[in-house]
Amino acid sequence: MKKVVLKVVSQCSGTAGVTPVYLKDNVLAEFFKHFWVRRMALDKRNYRQVVDTTVDLAQKAGVAEIVGRIVNNMKDENEAYRKMTVETIDKVVSTLGAHDVDQRLEEQLIDGILVAFQDQTIEDPIVIDGFATIVNALGERTKTYLPQIVATVLARLNNKSATVRQQAADLISRITFVMQKCDEDPQLIKLAQALYEYLGEEYPEVLGSILGALRAIITVVGLAAMQPPIKDLLPRLTPILRNRHEKVQENTIDLVGRIADRGADYVNPREWMRICFELLDMLKAHKKGIRRAANNTFGYIAKAIGPQDVLATLLGNLRVQERQSRVCTAVAIGIVAETCAPFTVLPALMNEYRVPELNVQNGVLKSLSFMFEYIGEMAKDYVYAITPLLEDALIDRDQVHRQTAASVVKHVALGCVGLDCEDAMLHLLNLLWPNLFETSPHVIDRIVEAIEGIRNAIGTPLVMNYVWAGLFHPARKVRQPYWRIYNDAYVQSADAMVPAYPQFEDEKLKRHELEIFI
Repeated sequence: MKKVVLKVVSQCSGTAGVTPVYLKDNVLAEFFKHFWVRRMALDKRNYRQVVDTTVDLAQKAGVAEIVGRIVNNMKDENEAYRKMTVETIDKVVSTLGAHDVDQRLEEQLIDGILVAFQDQTIEDPIVIDGFATIVNALGERTKTYLPQIVATVLARLNNKSATVRQQAADLISRITFVMQKCDEDPQLIKLAQALYEYLGEEYPEVLGSILGALRAIITVVGLAAMQPPIKDLLPRLTPILRNRHEKVQENTIDLVGRIADRGADYVNPREWMRICFELLDMLKAHKKGIRRAANNTFGYIAKAIGPQDVLATLLGNLRVQERQSRVCTAVAIGIVAETCAPFTVLPALMNEYRVPELNVQNGVLKSLSFMFEYIGEMAKDYVYAITPLLEDALIDRDQVHRQTAASVVKHVALGCVGLDCEDAMLHLLNLLWPNLFETSPHVIDRIVEAIEGIRNAIGTPLVMNYVWAGLFHPARKVRQPYWRIYNDAYVQSADAMVPAYPQFEDEKLKRHELEIFI
């Protein structure tokens, strides 16, 4: 019954016939008297409906009217009731803003949310979300309350409970933008210095939040004004990179990446090399976000200290047994090549290919594949240099070798479309073509993709000359791959196939205009 009544109130309040004045005079008082009671907060189904209905009423009656009636509930002794109030205010303020909130209500909001934040006992992001929403909505009006907020946060950072410390650090990362907007840089520096002292935190969840807060402060304050200075902060982060907890890894690597990107000069190159060695372990992380962040950080560090040292570290990592680590190393080499120009990386890569070890050679080919994918049209300058290496890889006995080489050919070909490298492409096509009869689905997919890439680079008619030979072969195993290539060409460039069709002998059917070339 309650759910139905709430639904009706919610839907009726949205209609044009119900005015804000009518709601204020006849509905709100009764609604808050009967529905905003503690028992509702304890019943999950009704809780959700009450929050949604209150938000719908706020759309019509206004923020101040609704928030003013429930703001004192944030100081209630019942935690579930406080939580329901904070969630409602969060939704109302984030949807409608805080423009009609007067100074008295503003004080009540900050006072109430501080009490709710301090009295919180369960791990739930709702109160922190609500706090962040209120502070961000009030914007520069928060300035007078910031000393009180900062004092509360600093006190809670020193609390013996790990949950309390974590909540305090999470809150910092959510309000740094507003603090900077209010010209409170000294307060931000004060927080940063406090967080720096807590980098020895033993609980990984808390440490992850502390690192996230530091990152948020560095983002708004900038590296130059940061206290403690970056040259002191980074050496403290290097050992934390060894921590195996995902949240810690993600936040540390983000922070290190940000410093490497924007302020690499503040730090000794030796320290960056130490970080490179620690980052290699990150390439084995289960979470894709961590692996991606590690790869990008390699790029930033290479840009800062030059690619040679970073590249030496990465090339050594191609020898490890773990496949995921080798693949991520290959991606990192590709990123370094993109960041520092390919000519700084290519000679070392090609030299490494001479090592007679399968993993290393495959890693080099994979790196080349990522590199040519990233650099696009710049590939034109390196086609002839790389052709002998691809030639060797495409005639190797190992299937994976040929598969990875085909992937390189695809990216090179797509980068060279219309750039006058047809002779090299035709040579590579001749080496690719015999692989059409491979049985492994992975290999055949890569081979067909490479042939498609070359078709774009040298033109459809040239490739069609190869295709006609096998389209009507008596053996089905021969016909199948040929028809696949024909169908792909038909889908992508049917118009370009027309001049390549065989001529009719019969004079009546012959179309002489198809023989005209411009």
